[in-house]
Amino acid sequence: MVVKYGGHAMENEELKDSFAQDVVLLKYVGMHPVIVHGGGPQIDAALKAQGVASRFVRGMRVTDAATMDVVEQVLVGKINKEIVALLNRHGGRAVGLSGKDGELVVARKRPGADDLGLVGEVVGVNPRVIDALEGFIPVIAPTAAGADSQTYNINADVVAGKIAEALRAEKLILLTDVEGVRARDGALLDTLTADTAVELIADGTIAEGMIPKVECCIEALRGGVKQAHVIDGRVRHALLLEVLTSRGVGTELVPATRRPRRRLSRA
Repeated sequence: MVVKYGGHAMENEELKDSFAQDVVLLKYVGMHPVIVHGGGPQIDAALKAQGVASRFVRGMRVTDAATMDVVEQVLVGKINKEIVALLNRHGGRAVGLSGKDGELVVARKRPGADDLGLVGEVVGVNPRVIDALEGFIPVIAPTAAGADSQTYNINADVVAGKIAEALRAEKLILLTDVEGVRARDGALLDTLTADTAVELIADGTIAEGMIPKVECCIEALRGGVKQAHVIDGRVRHALLLEVLTSRGVGTELVPATRRPRRRLSRA
């Protein structure tokens, strides 16, 4: 199970505690949670404090060398260690990593018409690094090096999805600040097949910031992940509710060949 941890669940103290309790319990009952975290708001605050201007293109941070230094300090040196300490305080045995460690994640500069600087994409994942941490809870910051030894900042959802594919994970779970994926009439969709999700993106039902999250889930499913989930991280114990109950707290995405677990919509 690979969990992307981000949003309000990383900022509210009660939600942080409930997240840690959920992860530790899931590990205790025999599951193998792997955590990949974001840190956008914390990066923004650190850049502002250091007088480094933030610039975005199509919602993506332009990352020059000065920005990359701050991003790595915040993600790897601060947030990652705070999450490790949080999990350990709640009885877990967590180990902090970045994509650089053991070449867990190998990156390259993200191609495209917009030059985003040191924004990368994943070109390889070494699952043996995580396999070697059996008994521990890996906590991974979404930075990685390329073949040129340059450090790249990578979208945490993408890193989580690629790691889930490499591990052939049962589940990819994205914690968000919304309830899940909604239909055109506003109803929350409990379950979607990958093919239906593609159609909803094409017709505009899935729009804006939800598109990259759902596309990440679709790609993971096509890469061998059994289920993907977009869940509401603002709900206490959201992980346990999604994994261990039939109703869940978000939207489950499944391959086209797999029967949905839950009914298709919830008001």
